[in-house]
Amino acid sequence: MSRTLLRSLLELRATATTTRPTTSQLLRPFLVRHLHQTPSQIDPLPQQTQPQQPPPSPNQPPAVSPIPRCGGAPRTTSPATPETLALLPLLAHQPGKKYLQLYIQGQAYLVTPGDQIRLPFKMPGVAPGDVLRLNRATAIGSRDFTLKGQPYVDENLFECRAVVEGTEAEPMRLKIKKKQRCRRTKTVRSKHKYTVLRVSEVRIKLPGQEEV
Repeated sequence: MSRTLLRSLLELRATATTTRPTTSQLLRPFLVRHLHQTPSQIDPLPQQTQPQQPPPSPNQPPAVSPIPRCGGAPRTTSPATPETLALLPLLAHQPGKKYLQLYIQGQAYLVTPGDQIRLPFKMPGVAPGDVLRLNRATAIGSRDFTLKGQPYVDENLFECRAVVEGTEAEPMRLKIKKKQRCRRTKTVRSKHKYTVLRVSEVRIKLPGQEEV
């Protein structure tokens, strides 16, 4: 390599290193300007504004929550209107059995008096012979009339009682677990228990009627 070419390369490198600003040189004007200012003179950070939601209109109906899938969800019942109370005697005096669409722990059951309900779990805290009042229903009906709730019917309009008959157990299940390329096996045993209810009473409660 000739001396002239080497000299030109060294001059270009020196020029590039001297003209490139460092981080301290870039931040020096900013620091000097803010050090000589008082806290009241420093510009505050811009605040993010949240969009304002329009107020609900008075004619808009309230939102109705869907039917919950678990037993710990809050209950939502639709209060009885004067039109419902006026037509309730027609449903109460309808001959024949009344039916109910019940919800127990998120499971729907269509029952009439005398039906047996086999729950898919063991209900804690109950014993055979206990009487339970089921007060979560989405529909009550007879042959010609049906009362529907939004989503549940007011519990003051009907009364449904069920008697705990006992607990049933399924046959023992055996499941053999084995991993690939491994001779060792593991046997898992499971035997689930279920609570059995018998619907003893379904009746409509008219306004002014005393509870039995």
